[in-house]
Amino acid sequence: MIVVAIIGILAAVALPAYQDYTIRAKMAEPVLAGSTCRTTVSEVYQSASALPGANTWGCEVGTPPTTSTPEPTEAVPDPDPITVEGTPSTKYTALVETSATGVITVTTTKAADLKDAADKTFQLTPLKAGGVAMTADDIGTTVNSWKCGPGGPRAIDAKYLPGSCRGN
Repeated sequence: MIVVAIIGILAAVALPAYQDYTIRAKMAEPVLAGSTCRTTVSEVYQSASALPGANTWGCEVGTPPTTSTPEPTEAVPDPDPITVEGTPSTKYTALVETSATGVITVTTTKAADLKDAADKTFQLTPLKAGGVAMTADDIGTTVNSWKCGPGGPRAIDAKYLPGSCRGN
């Protein structure tokens, strides 16, 4: 009887930890998708004469969802808006977007096996010396390091990100 109780307690502790681990393993794909954009942002800061605008750095992937409202008709005088899902770039990466200063925002897909990490965002921010975010004034300088962690409109819980991407 004691052995059964011990096994039950171990299972109660191990299963949630294992589920978090499997989600974290799947999050490697979106982190890699965002990381490939880091090279582009770094090269632009070093060699360009001006920063491109938001989402024009050349490394963005996926298409965002769009919402439109149909024209009213006699049958439907007040139609509801229709949202068309975007096109994801991979199984777990919905979007990789960039800001005007090169901050990379990655959005995960709504994949059921991502559970609480589905349709969430995290960011990679280019930093200059001293750990300060790069700006347009830093054109021609080297990106010193990157800060990776939860951020954006629907920030992901840090426990689902790899250790290298938890706000450092």
